[in-house]
Amino acid sequence: MKVKSKNTFLILVSALLLAGCQAPMHNNTIVKPIATAVANTQKIAANLDSDGDGVLDDEDKCPGTPINVMIDENGCPPSLLLEGHLKMEYRAFFAKGSSELSKAYQLELDKIAEKLQEYETATMRIEGHASEDEISATDTGLQLSSLAENRALIVENYLIMQHQIDPDRLSTVSYGAERPIAPSDTEEGKSMNRRVYGVAEDPLN
Repeated sequence: MKVKSKNTFLILVSALLLAGCQAPMHNNTIVKPIATAVANTQKIAANLDSDGDGVLDDEDKCPGTPINVMIDENGCPPSLLLEGHLKMEYRAFFAKGSSELSKAYQLELDKIAEKLQEYETATMRIEGHASEDEISATDTGLQLSSLAENRALIVENYLIMQHQIDPDRLSTVSYGAERPIAPSDTEEGKSMNRRVYGVAEDPLN
């Protein structure tokens, strides 16, 4: 009986020791993957670039930038404001064969207009451009130039009609397809060439 009792006691002690050793392992198999999943989720969230402009959300000072808008290292359209001096660049891109200014580029133009109203002596030069594929073999270069000109004029007229900017402060020029900024052998390159480029600037005092 003493031997049996001793064996029973040893079995109970061994069982308790095994239970104590296995509990942390059990906890580790549950807690560790959850902690890893949370860390991975936080890492993914931190690496988001919601507007796709190449600048991560936690560093992007201009969230929601429209597609094809040129941006600086802060994720904002390029602008330079110095004491007594204004210089802002504007870019708008168009669908093939169209001179319709989309809502996104109207909003960007509204910002330009605000600065033109603030700097009353500032002027703006507006360039119209087109891509080579926007004319057919039977069309002429004049038609391509006309499309580029219409794009520049739509921007000029928006500033005049929507923001009452004096027409004498605005100038337009059409370059047709003469000044591409991207190769014309890809669709992406062609779309980048269907554009308006403008510079609003106030002379240094």
